[in-house]
Amino acid sequence: MTTGALGKVFKDGEILVRQGDAGDAMFVIQQGRAEILVERDGVETRVRIAGEGEIIGEMAVFERETRSATVRALGEMRALTIDKRNFMRQIAEDPSVAFRIVQSMSSRIRELSNQIAELRGTNANAAGDPG
Repeated sequence: MTTGALGKVFKDGEILVRQGDAGDAMFVIQQGRAEILVERDGVETRVRIAGEGEIIGEMAVFERETRSATVRALGEMRALTIDKRNFMRQIAEDPSVAFRIVQSMSSRIRELSNQIAELRGTNANAAGDPG
């Protein structure tokens, strides 16, 4: 990991955060892409790919839980790290920042809900269940 003009540059395959680790910061992808991976029963599954301008790891700022996923750079990427203290200061200066975070999280919840519905429909059809 090297420091650039803004944020940090991560090499292809470099881990930003690891599932299960303590988290106290989120990231804004300034350039490039990252894959979000969840491991369950020793199997790693890609949940999604995040791109430029996206905020990732924000759950660590809101909750006192361990990281729910691993984030790995896909190619070279630059990300700005924002810790909870700086995030709260930014919200005090510009409350619209909080709205944008909630908007982003809401969009992801909607996307995941659609994926769950599709999977349930696929599994029901495979099992011969009419729904």
